[in-house]
Amino acid sequence: MKKRILCAAMASVMVLSLAACAGGAEETTAAETAAAETTAAETTAADAPVQDADASAEAEDESVAGTSEASGEESQGGTFIVGFDQDFPPMGFIGDDGEFTGFDLELAQEVASRLGREFVPQPIAWDSKDMELESGNIDCIWNGFTMTGREDDYTWTEPYMENTQVFVVSADSGIESQADLAGKVVECQVDSSAEAALQAVPDLTATFAQLLTTADYNTAFMDLEQGAVDAIAMDVIVAGYQIQQRNADFVILEDTLSAEEYGVGFKKGNTELRDQVQAALEEMAADGTLTEISEKWFGEDVTTIGK
Repeated sequence: MKKRILCAAMASVMVLSLAACAGGAEETTAAETAAAETTAAETTAADAPVQDADASAEAEDESVAGTSEASGEESQGGTFIVGFDQDFPPMGFIGDDGEFTGFDLELAQEVASRLGREFVPQPIAWDSKDMELESGNIDCIWNGFTMTGREDDYTWTEPYMENTQVFVVSADSGIESQADLAGKVVECQVDSSAEAALQAVPDLTATFAQLLTTADYNTAFMDLEQGAVDAIAMDVIVAGYQIQQRNADFVILEDTLSAEEYGVGFKKGNTELRDQVQAALEEMAADGTLTEISEKWFGEDVTTIGK
């Protein structure tokens, strides 16, 4: 009996020992697993900022690249706003189709195309041209714009054509020279090269009965047709075109008032855009485009670039 009890006790001890061993193994495995998970989490957390930094740097690179591309596109594009007098044919005016047209505007449009810019013709009041340019409403003045006497007021291209100031009278007026203008009413456009030329010859203007100014030359020609004035002082290029288009019985006096040159005027100091336009004009002279446009409007090449 005692042997049985002893054997039973020993068996119980062995069972308890095995259970303890098994429990210890489970606890050890759980601890190891937890430690491994903690290590993995720490490793992931440590790696995350590196990955975020890499992604951030990549995004920044893409952003910079995009900005550079946009900047490059902008430098090649944009607008080219040309200020002009819409009543100054054939340099700039409203055509029969209601669209702006003219010799100078066609030159400007071709230049804009070669510069990769959008051409925007902007009609202006001629006596407000400086304000329009200074305020940035226009990029340049391009409309039979006389350089002579204004050399220091703007940043200019090289002259692209020559011009003279002349007097236009009715063929039957009996006026054949400037001396015959004594006692006559003479008109010119306000703030024009003709007005400046007349101001430079006070001995001549003192003989006039009256010197009037008008906003544009269309009005001046209507005044001449109606007999309200006896003569118009103006650009010979514009005078010839007006007489031809109106099929009027007007003549240009042979003795000229002054000789001058046309150029494109930019705001003082804007040499960057001036240089771009000048280069385009020289390219147009070399490939024959200037000659082609000039012959279209005047029947001959009146341009001077590259000549």
